[in-house]
Order: sequence, then structure tokens, then C-alpha cells
Amino acid sequence: MQSDEQEIRQLVATWMTATKAGDLETVLTLMAEDVVFLLPGRPPMIGKSAFAAAAGAQSSQERPQFDGTSEIQEIKVLGEWAFMWAKLSVVATLPGGAPLMARAGHTLSILKKQNGKWVLTRDANMLSPVSKSAADSTVQSQGHRSSSTRV
Repeated sequence: MQSDEQEIRQLVATWMTATKAGDLETVLTLMAEDVVFLLPGRPPMIGKSAFAAAAGAQSSQERPQFDGTSEIQEIKVLGEWAFMWAKLSVVATLPGGAPLMARAGHTLSILKKQNGKWVLTRDANMLSPVSKSAADSTVQSQGHRSSSTRV
């Protein structure tokens, strides 16, 4: 049996892999119905349906390609709840290679064990724009660390 920390690390790895593959259905299984995402300069995104709607708006256009890493800095498990903070770097590129966005920074996440499975319930995403070359070098350097999850 995996430890809670291993299960949470696997959730992050699955999230990153599913995001790269454009697998929204898998990503949605990793979050609670009442999930809340906090993003700088934007109103909170509340609920799994709001996340799905935002992702659906992107998929109606040409789907960008995602690359990135999540380097978990800390996981603390407190019974049925856990928190985690990570360094995240994401590069999204439009088909044809035109850069769309590059962001890097930290996330603070709260998870809850529901029906024996860890799900994301709250996420404060503090990523800010960076140059694509800076993000690429972060993605490449983090991709070689064992504590990183690469998309």
C-alpha cells in the first residue's frame, strides 16, 4: 500500500501527464466538486464545472501543447487533509511553435481524502509570466531532479 505522501505525489504526476495529453476528464477526477483555484489578478474559479468550462473554452480553439515541471517542496498530511507547496514551471505553445505563455512560481494546495482517494480542494497559484527561454531552462533543469514531476 502506498503512503499518503506517495499517493499525493502520484496525483501531481497524473495531473501533469493528463494536462500534457489534453485529457480533461482525468484532470477533473483529481479535484473535489467544490474545488477553488486562486489566480493573481482574477476572481476565484469555484467548482469543478468552472474549471471544465475554462478548459473547454481553450479546447474549442487549436489546442496548445503544454510542457512543465512541478517540484514538490513540502507535503504535510493531517488525517484526511493535506497541504503541499511546489515550484511550478509551465510553457504553453500554440500549434506551429508560436509561444503562447510561459509562467513560473509557486503553488499552495490543500487536498482532502474522499472515498479513499486524495483530491485537490483548494489551490493558490502564484505563477507569473517569465520569458520562454527562462521557463524552458527551468523545465529542463527540473526535469533531471528526482523530486520533480515533468509534463
